[in-house]
Amino acid sequence: MITLRNIIHALTNRDIAPLDVCISGAVIDSRQTVEGSLFIALPGEHADGHDYLQAAFDKGAKLALVDREMAYEFNVLDLSEGQFDPSQIQITLPLCLKVPNVLTALQKIAAYWRGQHPIRAIGITGSVGKTSTKELTAALLSQQYQVLKNPGNRNNEIGLPLSLLELDEAHEIAVLEMGFYVPGEIRLLCEIAQPQIGVVTNIGMVHAERAGSQEIIARGKAELVESLPSSPEGIAILNIDDPRVRAMAQKTNAQVLSYGITDKADLNAADITTHALNGVSCTLNYQGKAHQVHSPLLGEFSIYTILCGTAAALALGMDWEAITAGLSTARIDLRMRQLTLPNGAVILDDTYNASPASTIAALQLLAGLQGRRIAILGDMLELGIYEESGHQSVGRTAANAADLLILVGERSKVTAQAAIENGFSEDYLQWHPDSQQAANPAASLIQKGDVVLIKGSNSMHMDKILTALKGTD
Repeated sequence: MITLRNIIHALTNRDIAPLDVCISGAVIDSRQTVEGSLFIALPGEHADGHDYLQAAFDKGAKLALVDREMAYEFNVLDLSEGQFDPSQIQITLPLCLKVPNVLTALQKIAAYWRGQHPIRAIGITGSVGKTSTKELTAALLSQQYQVLKNPGNRNNEIGLPLSLLELDEAHEIAVLEMGFYVPGEIRLLCEIAQPQIGVVTNIGMVHAERAGSQEIIARGKAELVESLPSSPEGIAILNIDDPRVRAMAQKTNAQVLSYGITDKADLNAADITTHALNGVSCTLNYQGKAHQVHSPLLGEFSIYTILCGTAAALALGMDWEAITAGLSTARIDLRMRQLTLPNGAVILDDTYNASPASTIAALQLLAGLQGRRIAILGDMLELGIYEESGHQSVGRTAANAADLLILVGERSKVTAQAAIENGFSEDYLQWHPDSQQAANPAASLIQKGDVVLIKGSNSMHMDKILTALKGTD
């Protein structure tokens, strides 16, 4: 458990022995504060954490990181260079630790704390599949090791440091998803997390609006493998089927462990068989030996998740018996959830987010299912220059995957046109401007025996449609 002594050492490089005040955890939301918390007073788009210091202290926070003067009276220890005098320290809790920049201070503390733990860390990035890869990798490794993983979407310059502050002496492995928005971000995350193993799933169109192009995205993702230590300590696990990822082998001094469905990969999958909603099976070939595996993960695209998790487990010395057993039993918290409505229709709830690649993969899963197949698809955002081509590719796939197509949002007009041009009947296509207006018409169409995929970018609020469907008799 991190202490005030550790925090001051991380920020000032001074070791003040009497300050062993233990911190129960770090939070950026005062509502999540528990007794003994460190409250990080970050400024945000809609709220400034400095305005919630009293609320955090009232709920039991012992410490807070701040970087500006407050209107209220709080005990303050100024850790700024030239202001910090260890001989004058008097600790009265709760206490504000004043720093030049709260976010930078959080990152410095996390990097210091990670450095105090001689663990193996795995960084995972990619345009599609990084969260499911993180979850499966952590599940496999948990059979043999004590594993820390970043929960949910804590994969950025704030969430990853917060996750690392949860490290304790019991942990042996950290499995860390790393998100990308702008060049330099993953390099920063690597400086904080110090991974020895890096996994890159693929390079897609997600965040192209911010980054500019897939080439820029590829350069940003490559920061992970560029940051790894040299072989044999460093291991880069790369998708050989994605040319942009394959090229990263030339950008790292780490050992390369390639995976894919081509037999040129070090770890490759063959004989892939999907079993509708009962998972997927395949043969994994590695070092001249074949291993039959089955996983409850859905869809053929899940093979890449299985390959990534298996490669990471192999890199950390797990044997095939444990890997095979783990793959067959791992029930990970996936963003696509299956549920059955009161009227018997089956819903594939993938409302969290969407990109062309993930939507096409979901449609391919839908295409192999029995019953009337209904795809309810919302706009895909942040595609930048790939916006039109991305929606067109989804429309072409939907034309052969769905019996009824319900589209939501202005961008989805492109999806509709592409579907029609590829033979989909306009009689079985609906378009609505937003999810609110689509909800009730969609719910009125759902019948017993239907299988319904719901997917779209998070800001399209496709969950409103799901809520309406749940009320279907």
